[in-house]
Amino acid sequence: MENVFKKMILITIGSFIFAIGINYFAIPNGLAEGGMIGITIILYYLFGWSPGIINFILNAILVAIGFKLLQRSEMVYTISVIILSSFFIWLTEGWGAPLSTDSLLAPLYAGLLIGIGLGVIFRTGSTSGGTTIIALILKKKFGWSMSQGVLLMDVLVIAGGSFVIGLEKTLLTLISVYVTSKVIDYLVDGLNVRKAVTIISEDADEVLASINKYFKRGVTVFPAEGGYTKLDKKVLYAVVDRQEMVRLQRLVEKVDENAFVAIHDIKSAFGGGFR
Repeated sequence: MENVFKKMILITIGSFIFAIGINYFAIPNGLAEGGMIGITIILYYLFGWSPGIINFILNAILVAIGFKLLQRSEMVYTISVIILSSFFIWLTEGWGAPLSTDSLLAPLYAGLLIGIGLGVIFRTGSTSGGTTIIALILKKKFGWSMSQGVLLMDVLVIAGGSFVIGLEKTLLTLISVYVTSKVIDYLVDGLNVRKAVTIISEDADEVLASINKYFKRGVTVFPAEGGYTKLDKKVLYAVVDRQEMVRLQRLVEKVDENAFVAIHDIKSAFGGGFR
């Protein structure tokens, strides 16, 4: 029950921030959005219909259609998100006023607030309904991935909205959507991006000993063979925090300045010393 209460608090906070982003920055500046909220905003521009009420109606229809596709717990939280976000959008209607005549500030702040709101919601394991349900339907019927379904809906909504808000506002909307996606990534996956490091060295054992001495990280050792030399080698693989990366590079160079080191970002890591 305590966990449920915490989730509902976060969903409430996220829904309110999301509504502020829509009513205080997106709509007053003539911007659209992707997904179901984008359709809601376009209908507001065309007919003046209340975004909060229309958002609730459209999402309620989708929930009814996709009822069997969601697990019971997912359905409860999804319905909660739809009700709260629609209520706050309705409650904050009329609060909006363009922040500035600078056209770049509006999409940046809209993307920031909408991203924070959705990111907080997604951190609870909930969905925002709308395009998520459509993506589930496409996955079941046609075998599409969730990301493909969501991307398709966003593209269709934004492309259709361009005929209503014009090309310039559509381009600014794309900035907002991009900022939103990045903020969600940071909130869901964490601000501290991990680094995966692959090390190939003639002195692999010494490099491994140095890493074990100076880092509290596990290292995996893979046996390998040089494709050209046909010599047996050892490949070291480790995941470290971003701030540890420079120290690791210097440590490897100190042991073997000719070592081959490949580094790439990973979105998240858990277990084995990571939380």
